[in-house]
Amino acid sequence: MADKLGLLAGKGDLPKRIVEQCVKEGRPFHIIAFKGQTEPELVEGHPHTWVRLGAAGKTIATLKEQQVQSLLMAGPIKRPSLAAMRPDGWGLKFLAKTGAAAFGDDGLLSRVIQALEEEGFKVIGAHEVLKDLLAPAGLLSQNKPDEQALKDIEKGFAIAHAIGELDVGQGCVVQQDLVLAVEAIEGTDQMLSRCKELKRDGPGGVLVKAKKPNQEKRADLPTIGVATIINAHQAGLRGIAVEARGSIIVDQDKVIAKANELGLFLIGIEK
Repeated sequence: MADKLGLLAGKGDLPKRIVEQCVKEGRPFHIIAFKGQTEPELVEGHPHTWVRLGAAGKTIATLKEQQVQSLLMAGPIKRPSLAAMRPDGWGLKFLAKTGAAAFGDDGLLSRVIQALEEEGFKVIGAHEVLKDLLAPAGLLSQNKPDEQALKDIEKGFAIAHAIGELDVGQGCVVQQDLVLAVEAIEGTDQMLSRCKELKRDGPGGVLVKAKKPNQEKRADLPTIGVATIINAHQAGLRGIAVEARGSIIVDQDKVIAKANELGLFLIGIEK
């Protein structure tokens, strides 16, 4: 039997899929649910503990009491200010030791993972539980990008890698060689919402999602789901390109079906 899994749960569909897979396999697990972050319906009927985001000491103590061996972080968490987080004693020691408060999301996650490993936990990625999670290479939809869309995709990856190098975000929208938006702390859905007012006449733009050059692959890989397809369609886009084997597609069959239904292309690009 697989070892007991501790799920540090954020929002979205990915934590739900992890829980479903654990139940399906009969794998023991315990959910750490963060107040104001984790969706309450995720934990219904499952072993869990609610903690505030800054209560790192309580989180670690709970995981050890539950005899958790492996840890998995899944789903986005809105990063509050340091004052709003109110870190406990463990958190304050962590910040003082690493200076992590000054880092971007990926830098912070890398140091959190290192600290958790020092506590004796094995930190794994969501793709190690859900084997079909990583985006494959090639065209996934019925629709395919034309020459202009391919040019927009290429430019989009250049932009995504540039902002990723600075630990800013993981995606952007390009239309007819124009960068309509780049992703920062607001996330993909909010970025797409902004694009509704920014789109130009003519062929729609392209959403590009790529991992950061120094991405910690066990947490926060760029992720799309059915909602991403719907939001991209509502924003007037005509397709999505993701980094093959460097990004996550949650419920891949449903995502592809929705892309086909709405007439969008979906493609995995090797980088």
